[in-house]
Amino acid sequence: MPADANPYGDIFGGWLMGQMDLAAGSVASRRSGGRAVTIAADAMKFHMPVVVGDEVSVYADLSAVGRTSMTIEVEAWRRARHSNDSCKVTQARFIFVAVGDDRKPRPVPPETN
Repeated sequence: MPADANPYGDIFGGWLMGQMDLAAGSVASRRSGGRAVTIAADAMKFHMPVVVGDEVSVYADLSAVGRTSMTIEVEAWRRARHSNDSCKVTQARFIFVAVGDDRKPRPVPPETN
């Protein structure tokens, strides 16, 4: 939306990063079975701008699980309003830590099938 854009009509990188963090957080919470918090965002790369009116899709994949942490690779893709073509605009690696009710790190439970 226009409120999320700079004077040139490009969407703010911080807005896009926020959407990517939400997607990564969903993956982290589901995998850890509860609350998980962002502790780092690495390798953030902006390949192309997103402009007002573009459709943005965000994809997040769990790439590693430690004792309390999870690494999630995230990509954002844009599709112009009247086009079927899409392109990757941003990618990053987010690190989350599972936390308990006391807000301290807790172990990520073993994966269940």
